[in-house]
Amino acid sequence: MDSIILNTDDTAEVPSISGPVLDTRRVKIHPDHWYPVAWGRELKAGKTLAVQFAGEPIVLVRPKAGKVFALANRCAHRQVPLAAGVVQGCAIRCGYHGWTYDAEGKCIDVPYLGKGKLPNGVKSYPCREEAGLVFIFPGDAARSDNFPDLSAASDPAYRTRRFGREVACHYSFMHENLMDMNHQFLHRRQMGQIRPRYLGRRMGGDWLEVQYTFARTAGKQPLGEAAIFGGKRSAEVNDQDVMTIRTEYPYQTLRIVPAGGTEPVMDLWIVYVPLDAEQRRIRTFGLLSIHKPGGILGRSLLAAGWPFLVAFTERIFKEDRWIVEAEQAAHDAQGANWNQEVFPVIRELTGLLGACGVQNPP
Repeated sequence: MDSIILNTDDTAEVPSISGPVLDTRRVKIHPDHWYPVAWGRELKAGKTLAVQFAGEPIVLVRPKAGKVFALANRCAHRQVPLAAGVVQGCAIRCGYHGWTYDAEGKCIDVPYLGKGKLPNGVKSYPCREEAGLVFIFPGDAARSDNFPDLSAASDPAYRTRRFGREVACHYSFMHENLMDMNHQFLHRRQMGQIRPRYLGRRMGGDWLEVQYTFARTAGKQPLGEAAIFGGKRSAEVNDQDVMTIRTEYPYQTLRIVPAGGTEPVMDLWIVYVPLDAEQRRIRTFGLLSIHKPGGILGRSLLAAGWPFLVAFTERIFKEDRWIVEAEQAAHDAQGANWNQEVFPVIRELTGLLGACGVQNPP
């Protein structure tokens, strides 16, 4: 069976809190997926960029003519950073002794050795650039055919905002924060009083999605929200917009289909990439795509409202960042997962992240 449609009655499905709870914060992200490690704009032609994935030092290289490639950021000779080297053609020359590596990590030149005596090279990573992001595949390259769907970010019908920050937390906190819209009270100063209405959820082997509608109970519609919908809207209409949030491991999406519509007015794709080996620090990469209204007037309104949308989403992200970092700090102080989670969606999400990730040995 490919998926399960679950009962929307939360109270009927709340399992017992007693017994051990999986500590998702100790589950490492699975390497057999494509992960962005930089924005394309950060890597200039003929230059290198040092990045990290889960504690692995990686150098991105953009030849002046040719595709971006990724290697371990350690020269095989003395283990110094290759990012401090020089890009020559479609290769990188270490800045220490001049050892040179091609895009596959093969050592192709050591200035003081003959060509027949060249040593082993360095690890290379499958690498590709899409939608303004530079991706690597850190796991088994034979499984690298599962590239994520970024179609909205390249669709001319949408205008896309690219955003992201470093956050001092485990990636699971971010999945839970976005999936659980019951936390809207946190954003009351930005959005007014919002009451989410849970519609139901579906899940499969490596994915879980949930749907909500929202009712505004107090406060005014923010200008940034109005920019998403192309203008001010009544509370009655807003309550019929359907938001679908999906974790399709390891990515998340959030789509809003307006009342009476079939196409998303907003399409968010986001992923949380661990930087350190303990995976307590992540870098978020988000593509927020807003459907362009029809006609010159509609597009002019979107252009005029875009700065408000940027400011609005930045304020929301700032609050989310603060709260998940507070959750991580509590976990670290307590040394374990003490959460008493009662929302079935989050309990199921915890299980999914645990099953799809890499659990540390006891």
